[in-house]
Amino acid sequence: MCEEAVKPASPRRRGRPRVELRRLGRAALLGPAARHRVPDAIEHVAKAHRAHHPGADLEPLRRAYLLAESSHRGQTRKSGEPYITHPLAVTLILAELGAETTTLTASLLHDTVEDTAVTLAQVGGEFGEEVRFLVDGVTKLEKVEYGSAAEPETFRKMLVATGNDVRVMSIKLADRLHNMRTLGVMRREKQVRIAEVTRDVLIPLADRLGVQALKTELEDLVFAVLQPEDCARARAVAREHAVGAGSLSAAAEQIRAVLREAGITAEVLIRPRHLVSVHRVGLKRGGLTATDLGRLLVLVTEDADCYAVLGELHTCFTPVISEFKDFIATPKFNLYQSLHTAVVARSGGEVAEVLIRTRRMHRVAEAGVVALGNPYAPGTDGAPSADTADGERADPTRPGWLSRLLDWQQATPDPDAFWASLRADLAEDREITVFHGAGRTLALPAGSSCVDAAYALHGDAAHTCIGARVNGRLAALGTVLADGDALDLLMAQDPAAGPSPEWLEHARTPAARIAISGWLRAHPAGPAEPDAAGPAAPGAVTRGQAPPVAGSARSGAARDAAPPGAAGPGGRITLLAEAFGGPHLLADLTEAIAREGAAVVSAEVEPPHEQRVRHTYTVELTDPAGLPSLIRAMRDVPGVYDVSRVRWPAGGAAPVRVTEPPAGAVT
Repeated sequence: MCEEAVKPASPRRRGRPRVELRRLGRAALLGPAARHRVPDAIEHVAKAHRAHHPGADLEPLRRAYLLAESSHRGQTRKSGEPYITHPLAVTLILAELGAETTTLTASLLHDTVEDTAVTLAQVGGEFGEEVRFLVDGVTKLEKVEYGSAAEPETFRKMLVATGNDVRVMSIKLADRLHNMRTLGVMRREKQVRIAEVTRDVLIPLADRLGVQALKTELEDLVFAVLQPEDCARARAVAREHAVGAGSLSAAAEQIRAVLREAGITAEVLIRPRHLVSVHRVGLKRGGLTATDLGRLLVLVTEDADCYAVLGELHTCFTPVISEFKDFIATPKFNLYQSLHTAVVARSGGEVAEVLIRTRRMHRVAEAGVVALGNPYAPGTDGAPSADTADGERADPTRPGWLSRLLDWQQATPDPDAFWASLRADLAEDREITVFHGAGRTLALPAGSSCVDAAYALHGDAAHTCIGARVNGRLAALGTVLADGDALDLLMAQDPAAGPSPEWLEHARTPAARIAISGWLRAHPAGPAEPDAAGPAAPGAVTRGQAPPVAGSARSGAARDAAPPGAAGPGGRITLLAEAFGGPHLLADLTEAIAREGAAVVSAEVEPPHEQRVRHTYTVELTDPAGLPSLIRAMRDVPGVYDVSRVRWPAGGAAPVRVTEPPAGAVT
């Protein structure tokens, strides 16, 4: 086991000594201070808080500490320290990240309702509804009542509360960080269990909320418990190359000189990689150099200065273009903004990675939603404020990933299924943005398909989805979406339409999988056959081998129900297209049909034979005179060598091909 698992390293804070738990314990045991005076035990919290919020009112913190200290008096942690040292340490973590007073007040009280006689009503009566809500959000459910389901149900409760106030999760993350720092006093098996939950749930949540300072330390502490040998090797590599850190210092000095000459005011710092990052980079590159153990951070004042710095670096040094990323123009879903690049140092030829950001961006990169203060503070119109006092973008009250998570968790009453789905959902660490409608955006996990998008947009109404257009072209519902894709979903008019079991193969998100599985359980026989005289569904439904437009449970029934001859104001007819096989043939044919104003009722693709395929379409024409034009348009599709009309004689006889009718004739 790595040393940190037993003697956790202190957080990297320049100019601020680590607060020792024993000193906190002694201060706590001295009892309350004089009235209206900040107790010695929270003096360090007050200083850290005032560093970010100079005008903060410390009275709520004083009163919260007095209640917490008196309530926890006599309780000790497994390490032997007075229990009050835990809420004090959690509050200090949040204070150093810049949390506002309400969050710190709730943090001091976060274990009182769970572990003492204090009630939520008391907390609310003395400190207000916001503090009461935050404390309730992080209070665990009783194992006596919930048994083995206590942990997953506690997280479910916490996530629901986070959906209303993201500060709930901020307190939980700081709470888990302090527990991980002091995990060495636990039995090995309990260390492993706590570390695994931290890895699978808390670290992804810290990342999604943008709290990188907590995420990186949690990663290293988990690394020490779960991969002690790899952790020891990473530490040894870091020590081995520490003597070569001068190369990064030299590169930093070269960059400072370039920026001074250009008249750009900037601070250039060396950012050492944490142990997990060292391990990952070593695996990726097969070895490490001194410059791989850290990155250069350039801090400026204005957004425009970031691009000015980038221009100077790419002019005066040789850039590694493949390493350039602009997260200022396109911020990450967790609020992160920065320019990333890499340049070749003038001496030695080593590559140095460089991060360029404003100081405001740096605060948000380190502390995420914690740095935004209270994102729910009402503006002048009574609505949640869109910006903080200094103009930075506030965190949305319901991030897209959190909305999706809350939606599917409601449909998962079973605690074990919820726990498994939560871990699977959080395992995906990237998001993409898809455009739909009139320029609206939808955030989805990377790897999501059109099926996932349909359920994210329409919920259970997505059961009637029968196709999609991606970037203007017809595509299978199983098509994996890429960042920036434009999506248009095609929905059936028939409310009896429903998904097929194959949709589960394309569904990546828990929301889609849960909805599809629920529908299939409720409809074991599949969707009801549509009324033959009813309206045709827009788009394509198919069966047979995997076609470009996704299959639907309606496909076979819709084809078999297609009536021989006309229906509705126009006509319903069947066309047979024969072609040489191609990867986009069905999509191209269906698109040609759509351009002619016809609606596809159903489509069947036969297995290829000697590199040739047969597609049978039943289509609805609004204008019978358009049939010849439709057939010609289908024949113009590359690879198609014949299109003909198919009639369905009465009595169940085999279909008969007929020649192309003259204009205006629909029989």
